Amino acid sequence: MASAGNINGSAGSDGQVEARYLIDMPTAGILHNGMIGMDVNFYEQSGLLMSLEAGAFNRLTFGLSYGGTNIIGSGSVDWNKLPGVNIRFRVIDETADFPAIAIGFDSQGKDPYVSRYDRYLYKSPGFFAAGSKYFNMLGYFGLHGGINYSLENKDGNKNINFYVGADKTIGSDISVIAEYNFGLNDNLTDTLRLAHPGPGYLNAGVRWSVGNGFTVEFDYKNLFDLKKTESVRTVRIEYVQTM
Repeated sequence: MASAGNINGSAGSDGQVEARYLIDMPTAGILHNGMIGMDVNFYEQSGLLMSLEAGAFNRLTFGLSYGGTNIIGSGSVDWNKLPGVNIRFRVIDETADFPAIAIGFDSQGKDPYVSRYDRYLYKSPGFFAAGSKYFNMLGYFGLHGGINYSLENKDGNKNINFYVGADKTIGSDISVIAEYNFGLNDNLTDTLRLAHPGPGYLNAGVRWSVGNGFTVEFDYKNLFDLKKTESVRTVRIEYVQTM
């Protein structure tokens, strides 16, 4: 068995950076002391979200994010209401018999911000606890799970939520990811095509470790239309460097 602290990269078995998110939901991964990470997410409605994170003390990761829609094209940009903040602390490192455990807070939701309901299309994790465990299996195979409570609850749903996921390396450069968000805190029915009551979100993606700290990720959200709302495609570019 290998530790999540030294085997999992952004993609593939040669990566040196832990995956801190499945697709939308957090894992127990962190940036270690002296690491700086920048993410750029591209999503529907010409949306763009940029985030900057830093690692400290080999257990703490913190960062800020901000973005909006209609970034590309004509007309005014619709900026998010507030910047997102995130912080996580690795409580327990992974061992041969026990998963890594992290706790934290992340106020950044994903995809367009819907001002009418003071929330993002995909709610932010909010307060969360996540666990991650890796296994040697023709490369590395990771299992992840967590519990979260989002502060985006002005739609009237204040439920605690759960999520699970997995990632698998394919060679030294590629990883595939799957995430199931139970969506227990998201049952809004609205003409803006926000989530209807029903099963949660099944998301999947592919990460490609391009090299020199760069990773490109292609995601497909809401597979099989479980929430009776449109499936969406997004792209994420990550760059991590040790200072």
